[in-house]
Amino acid sequence: MAWDFSDDPAFGPELAWMREIVSDQIEPLDLVKPQMSRESYKSAVAPLKQQVKERGLWAGHLDPELGGQGMGQVRLALMQEILGRTPSAPEIFGNQAPDSGNGERLAVGADDEQKDRWLWPLLAGDLTSSFSLTEPHSAGSDPTAITTTARLDGDRYVIDGEKWFASNARHADFVLAMVVTEPDGTPYERASMIVIDRDTSGMDIIRDVPTMDHPYPGPGDQHVGGHAHIRFTECRVPAWNLIGRSGEGFLLAQKRLSAGRIHHAMRWIGMCGRAFDMMCERAVSRTMHGKPLADKQFVQDFIAESATEIQAARLLTLQAAWNWDRFGSSATRVQIAQVKYWCAGVLFRVIDRAIQVHGALGYSSDLPLERMYRSARNYRIPDGADEVHKSFIARRLVKDYQPVEGWPSEHVPTRRAAAEVTFAQYLDLASVNL
Repeated sequence: MAWDFSDDPAFGPELAWMREIVSDQIEPLDLVKPQMSRESYKSAVAPLKQQVKERGLWAGHLDPELGGQGMGQVRLALMQEILGRTPSAPEIFGNQAPDSGNGERLAVGADDEQKDRWLWPLLAGDLTSSFSLTEPHSAGSDPTAITTTARLDGDRYVIDGEKWFASNARHADFVLAMVVTEPDGTPYERASMIVIDRDTSGMDIIRDVPTMDHPYPGPGDQHVGGHAHIRFTECRVPAWNLIGRSGEGFLLAQKRLSAGRIHHAMRWIGMCGRAFDMMCERAVSRTMHGKPLADKQFVQDFIAESATEIQAARLLTLQAAWNWDRFGSSATRVQIAQVKYWCAGVLFRVIDRAIQVHGALGYSSDLPLERMYRSARNYRIPDGADEVHKSFIARRLVKDYQPVEGWPSEHVPTRRAAAEVTFAQYLDLASVNL
């Protein structure tokens, strides 16, 4: 198998331009974003979005016929590494979650009229969306256990049940929800995806669930999409709102999750890079007992471990993207699972070390590290908890092995006896010579 991790020379100038706009314009914008109203922020980012569109970098995750750039996974991965350095960058480039994932699901499953109603306005940035799968009383790592139902009644589906951690639901123009439409189907053929427009009767957003990332009300709340707890009570939506065929919900969901995990991982690596830069700057600037922290062996360990883990995570993710581009998503499932759990852990560890090197300053809100740390803890749970991915990896890998009876295949006495038969003439010669 050929391995080629070289960057596409033609894409190099685009990556350089992205680094510049993120560093010089979007990072400063995020510092003052809490002081803006939603309308003011929308006005502030409009010219930046226009620059991205003119550069041909808008919605790079979708194929050209779907309004995107058709970049492929390697280019997207390199792009996401840059955008991951600051929260608003993905939105300004037209590929923020959950809109990017919902766009991919609609692109695959929606008919032409549904695309006109929801997909094209979503890609243009005229609509925002929410994805609703997780439920409060069933394990999020087992989506086959969802209980929210959508019962067909004439030309309407009647939805009943509860969802939570529905990202951005409070502000979204529509919710794309996973609901049970085929209760007698097999576990992966029971659920469907259906669109519920904002303010639909029977959809009650109870509250935004407080999290480690956003535990209390505070400045900038007007921009926080939140993770909503939703109750559906005889919520009636047109049957036409069903995306794809009844029972195809998991098929549509998986089309997004695999690619999304690569994109998330590279964003985390971008966050790692920013935390690493802060750690190294602090190490060469701060002195203790007359010497820079960079001369202390514990800090040197932090720097070496972080640099090595970041590079390993980066190459692991780029290899997964490379494999996807050449062999498709199905042939890349193990690599994607490895990327999801490994990179989330690396992010958490690198940020933790950076905070430690900064001491009290790192723990304070005067640096972005404490916010990054709270966000990082989340990433080991959604899109499959670490343990789910590890279990999947192990199950797939052991399929390549066969059980043996008796001694293990590497049992030295058994192998030596076989080798003595194969090389008997030389062993006899050696005995004579002795």
